[in-house]
Amino acid sequence: MGSPIKDKNSQVSFLKQRLNMFLDVLEAIEPEETELEDIDRLIDMIDDLESKCREFNNREE
Repeated sequence: MGSPIKDKNSQVSFLKQRLNMFLDVLEAIEPEETELEDIDRLIDMIDDLESKCREFNNREE
């Protein structure tokens, strides 16, 4: 694992990159061909983003 991101600007940049990755995956999915595993992967990505947001918020306290 990398070192913890403590700088607020770096945290925001990291979250933006992860959100953009999620949006890219979402745009690439064909609704007619989407399987349950694809949806599970999207949910996992959102859960990871939420976890990182909580982690960054806790570092500020």
